[in-house]
Amino acid sequence: MAEIKAFRGMRFDTEKAGDLNTLCCPPYDIISEDERKAFIKQNEYNVIRLELPKEGDDVYARAGEILDLWRRKGVLIHEDKPAVYIYEMEFNAYNKRKCVKGMIARVKVEEFSKGVILPHEFTLSKAKADRFNLMKATNCNFSQIYALYMDSEHTTLNTLDAQSKRDADYQFTDDDRITHRLWIVTDERVIQKLCADFADRKLYIADGHHRYETAVNYRNYCRENGISKPGDAQDYQMMYLVDMEHPGLVVFPTHRMVRDLEDFDPNAVLEGCAEYFEIEKHSSVGTMVTLLNKKYQEGKKAFAFYVGKGEWYLLTLRDIAVMSEVLPDLSPASQQLDVSVLHSLILERTMGIDKENMANQINLTYTKFFEEAIVSVDKGDFQCSFILNPTRVTEIRDVAAAGEKMPQKSTYFYPKMITGMVMNDIGVE
Repeated sequence: MAEIKAFRGMRFDTEKAGDLNTLCCPPYDIISEDERKAFIKQNEYNVIRLELPKEGDDVYARAGEILDLWRRKGVLIHEDKPAVYIYEMEFNAYNKRKCVKGMIARVKVEEFSKGVILPHEFTLSKAKADRFNLMKATNCNFSQIYALYMDSEHTTLNTLDAQSKRDADYQFTDDDRITHRLWIVTDERVIQKLCADFADRKLYIADGHHRYETAVNYRNYCRENGISKPGDAQDYQMMYLVDMEHPGLVVFPTHRMVRDLEDFDPNAVLEGCAEYFEIEKHSSVGTMVTLLNKKYQEGKKAFAFYVGKGEWYLLTLRDIAVMSEVLPDLSPASQQLDVSVLHSLILERTMGIDKENMANQINLTYTKFFEEAIVSVDKGDFQCSFILNPTRVTEIRDVAAAGEKMPQKSTYFYPKMITGMVMNDIGVE
């Protein structure tokens, strides 16, 4: 099953590079160009220059040059001996202060077909090409893949809690009020115990599908070109491993906003929905989240269909059995996802937005922000929006275990891991 091991992580020497909060950045794929420039203006050593390179004619080669320069200057240093890293994020969600804690280690990459590491979402080839070119130029992982594991006794989390009772080795709070803490664990007995914990476990990718598929492609490239052989460091990818039942795990829903449909008629949509859904009309968005959450707690499939100026309709699926007729080739786990119900019964059958249209976002835009889904319709930028409940972590597990993938934008794990606290220099054992 999953094979993990310690590694000599690459970190910033804050005495030379500056405060850690000026060196780290959010995930590269949610950073605007203005934000990227602002990070560099604040500190020229910000990891964004490596993770999202935009300098020179060959941006990837330039990232490799910057990496080499920072290592030579001692801005980036390596752990003296192999370590695993305990990483905790403290954050606000649903009006509560929460914490999620896991461990960062190297994990041996395996093809999905082996059933050791399982995906749950489809990926785009453009993003994979970008990450592959960056890995070829730097031979590094600057950010972690986020994966979940099953541990009913919470043995690993208990070990992590015991090892993180002391003050964190590094800590800072970012602009989103997320506090990031990192503990460096080099005790060989503790590391051996943690690695052994995973001998009979599978891993479920929560976030970072593009980077994981890129890691497999990079491993194959290195073998094919004589750069590495089986068992070398190129077989491993840096991952953040979290207990699937951790009380701090938060998955936000991703809402759908519809635009530019010809002859869009809310009444026609409601007529089409009436075959499958109970429909309740409401005139204030103030009750929307509460009513949706009530349906969620009852285990029902429900959506808010918002048409503007406070008017919305609560759509509750009458009978989940219809999904076995609509998606007969998929497992019950995939059939019963909220996004599967919404996409197949409403977007496709009722509104004519097919899978290709969704994939290319021709008439569909996604947002994790409730306010944006409402205000964008009120302003006339979109014709309507569908507000969803979050996907359950157990649903993610079950779809992955069935060897299937969810539609894109089915999950949004929050918060996103910070980039730059610890990195994986593949060339350093």
